[in-house]
Amino acid sequence: MGYSFYPGCTLKNKASRLEETALESARLLNIELKELPEWQCCGAVYPLARDEIVTILGSIRSLIRARELDNKLVTLCAACHHVLKRSNWAIKNKEDVRDKTNNFLQDEPDYFGETEVIHYLEFLRDEIGFDKIKTAAGDRLEGKKVAAYYGCLLLRPEKELEFDNPEQPTIMEDFIDSLGGQAVKYPYRNECCGGYLNLKNPESAHKMGNRIISSAIEHGAEEIITACPLCLYNLDQSFLNGQTCEKSNIEVTYFTELLYQVLSPAKKEVAYG
Repeated sequence: MGYSFYPGCTLKNKASRLEETALESARLLNIELKELPEWQCCGAVYPLARDEIVTILGSIRSLIRARELDNKLVTLCAACHHVLKRSNWAIKNKEDVRDKTNNFLQDEPDYFGETEVIHYLEFLRDEIGFDKIKTAAGDRLEGKKVAAYYGCLLLRPEKELEFDNPEQPTIMEDFIDSLGGQAVKYPYRNECCGGYLNLKNPESAHKMGNRIISSAIEHGAEEIITACPLCLYNLDQSFLNGQTCEKSNIEVTYFTELLYQVLSPAKKEVAYG
């Protein structure tokens, strides 16, 4: 079994450096992630209504394409992972969702949730191994203090995503440790950044983002990493509009940028360019 890569829409424009550094890092670790042919938009937001089927059809078509290749489907954007993983879980565990979806998709073979969806962080931990990454990294971060920001979408709901403990997650801290950094734990690392509230009430979203950044700084962080393009946007906006942290020079980056920086230090300017 190989790996197919689901990029999603945001990685093709605003978050292109998340994709570029992830794919290049995988190559440096001698694994090629091939983009899934004919992938479709996941819809970005998982529907809250139980009988809302239409909005997950794009995700199911992508999962069917991955099944045809007999590959695990590797995701990168936290929002895409959230929607694809929950859509797959619903198909496997809810008979009414499965039946309605297959009735909608009569031009496709019936789907029963066979594709395994994994996030890039799980790909690094479970498929490559943090020990191998630690060897490749060679302690190049030299104890740099890095704070992981999880946000909401990777962790909740726990039963469906099976990603990590939503209250005490560890996978990103273990990732930082494997690169030779010092993971900084702080109270707001799994609190909401405001999400789409930034569109309707940016002041409230900025306050939420500032609490996250300020908490990380107070605990000694020199850099914050995240896996979510929306979280990174909100934290950046909070930084630009903040009070407490406006004089700080702390960076908010994608976790793949940090990985690429460590695996290919001579190309650091590409990652942050």
